[in-house]
Amino acid sequence: MENKNFDVIIIGGSYSGLSAGMALGRSLRNVLIIDSGKPCNRQTPYSHNFITHDGKRPGAITEEAKDQVKNYNTVKFHDGTVIKTKKIPDGFEVKTSSDEHFSAKKLILASGVKDTMPDIPGFSECWGISVLHCPYCHGYEVKNEKTGILANGEMAFEFSKLIFNMTKDLTLLTNGKSLLTNEQTEKLKKNNIDLYEEEIAGIEHENGFIQKVIFKNGKTLSLKALYAKIPFEQNMNVMDDLGCELTEQGFIKVDFMQKTNIPGVFACGDNVTMMRSVANAIAQGNFAGAVANRELSEEDF
Repeated sequence: MENKNFDVIIIGGSYSGLSAGMALGRSLRNVLIIDSGKPCNRQTPYSHNFITHDGKRPGAITEEAKDQVKNYNTVKFHDGTVIKTKKIPDGFEVKTSSDEHFSAKKLILASGVKDTMPDIPGFSECWGISVLHCPYCHGYEVKNEKTGILANGEMAFEFSKLIFNMTKDLTLLTNGKSLLTNEQTEKLKKNNIDLYEEEIAGIEHENGFIQKVIFKNGKTLSLKALYAKIPFEQNMNVMDDLGCELTEQGFIKVDFMQKTNIPGVFACGDNVTMMRSVANAIAQGNFAGAVANRELSEEDF
């Protein structure tokens, strides 16, 4: 790649980044999309709740999208991981793990987040397959099945309300002493939701499909699916490098125009919202690309 200077660099080449790239490519902007090829949903067999692509492999959607973005010859791709970003007088510079440097007037952060797996044998192997994060993406496929929720406290209570609509055969696993209030516990009982406070020893599975949860006291619980709310961290150190603000939940803080607190830096997709879905990421990326183009147009006119 000869050119090292671009109008916009997009960090992350999954749904949100590709959508931003298409909007900018169609606006004749010189764009570089940098992607490591490790999306957070790489284990997920099927994507749902995205109209026209319902039931497709996540990777197939990405491949089709990338092929379409490649039709716009002002958009270039670079395989790699961004390890450093910094402000320079006329924009921003990024450094990759292979010590390559690129610069641009604008940055779009679409690098996503990294889920922090709990220290439970079998959990990570099932993540995205039968251990699920989103009922909108995967709930229909396990409707009315024997289902568990791995969570505690207020989050566990709120999540239980949501999943209760999908199945009445529901068990809440707090993996230790429950932090629910007495009133919340009574509400669970009223709706026949079992509460297990035993610590989990591991998950028995076949190729990522749960067979049973094994507890440290020797008990077991057969399940078809397990919803889990687990911690995450940003894939990029945007606070130290760029000074981007984060929300209390750890998302990059953006306004309604997908702008961060740093002028010229936009963010979209899983970086910025708990609504982690293909459709949402694509919509945000498309908008971020359009707003970045508008800023460039204002500055160039």
